[in-house]
Amino acid sequence: MIKRCCAIFVSALLLFGCALAEAPHYSPEDYPRVDGSTATLPLSYALMQQVCGVSEEEAKIAITHTKTTESFYALVDGAADLLLVYAPEASALEYAEDRGEELLMQPITRDALVFLVNADNPVTSLSQEEAVGIYSGEITNWSEVGGEDRPIVAYQRVEDSGSQVMMRAQVMKDVEMMDAPTELRPSEMGELIDRVASYKNTANAIGYSVYYYAHNMYAQDGVRLLAIDGVSPSNETIASGEYPYCQDVYAVIRADEPEDSPARILFNYLQTEECRDLIEAAGYVRLAEE
Repeated sequence: MIKRCCAIFVSALLLFGCALAEAPHYSPEDYPRVDGSTATLPLSYALMQQVCGVSEEEAKIAITHTKTTESFYALVDGAADLLLVYAPEASALEYAEDRGEELLMQPITRDALVFLVNADNPVTSLSQEEAVGIYSGEITNWSEVGGEDRPIVAYQRVEDSGSQVMMRAQVMKDVEMMDAPTELRPSEMGELIDRVASYKNTANAIGYSVYYYAHNMYAQDGVRLLAIDGVSPSNETIASGEYPYCQDVYAVIRADEPEDSPARILFNYLQTEECRDLIEAAGYVRLAEE
């Protein structure tokens, strides 16, 4: 069983010189085991820096994220205490339920699924129907969406990745995605972006990622983010919901986590009003106040 409620996330505090009066303090030895998605790693580093007073290099050594779906298995199995994470594959939630493990999930920020093309591709926007058509296999040439007469090479992510879960939930919905060969399913988000930028020195390729990663963590000069229905992805359009493919990102703990444990205290700390400005300053999308 999953409980969902509203929350706020702490971002890269030390990078922006902000101070939080309510921040808990722990030694690195007492700091909870934090896991999660690739695109939340900067948040994990910043949180540990603030709470433990360590350097960024020390935080990077201490923290490893096993990616979205895998991190849920780690939490349920007791190998992690707190997740900063995108929504997982359904099997991970079923795994928790099968083991009688109740999880608490709090939205901490919002991200979006974005489409990437080579910067030389003349197509700048797709409709939602065209995006579905490309990834269902119905649209196979760029000329069908206002581009040049070139075959579309559509990259996908591996099945248990957070971006693949978002792709199915936000874009495809009830439409089945076409199969993709292994060479068009890179295991790492950065690898997908690199391939879209350089595929056989042509502008044939398209792929997708999450906005924060593609825009902030792994921005490439040879890649452009596509608008959808004429709306370009940005912090503003994602926060407002004008950009269509948005999804919350969560902090997650086990429901039976003791009230005085470091994981529970950090989980509660991520809900404080003081954190709203911090997440925005670090480049993540600010959640609207309720």
